[in-house]
Amino acid sequence: MNRDWLKVFIAAFFEVFWVIGLKYATGFWSWSVTVISIIVSFYLMIMAARKLPVGTVYAVFVGLGTAGTVFSDIMFFGEPFKVEKILLILILLSGVIGLKLVTKEDVKEGADA
Repeated sequence: MNRDWLKVFIAAFFEVFWVIGLKYATGFWSWSVTVISIIVSFYLMIMAARKLPVGTVYAVFVGLGTAGTVFSDIMFFGEPFKVEKILLILILLSGVIGLKLVTKEDVKEGADA
């Protein structure tokens, strides 16, 4: 896995924080963490999309963020565990992994190389 895909995975990790923050933030500090998470998440996604296919980057970003948010809701916020929900998340993740596997990575030569 190269650095650009790592940026996508880290961006998705921060996406989970800002999505949760949008629902649960109540004070200055929680809103500050939410805003910082939004900035870090989108910055990393934009940087990765400069070298990787934008559609695939966005699909992986959203898919991993969605899965992370659902699992966080179940683990930390009392969302009921449903086998159907987990099965659908696994189907979503298999699609995301499939997109990553079939995406050709073009190495660009030049100033950014």
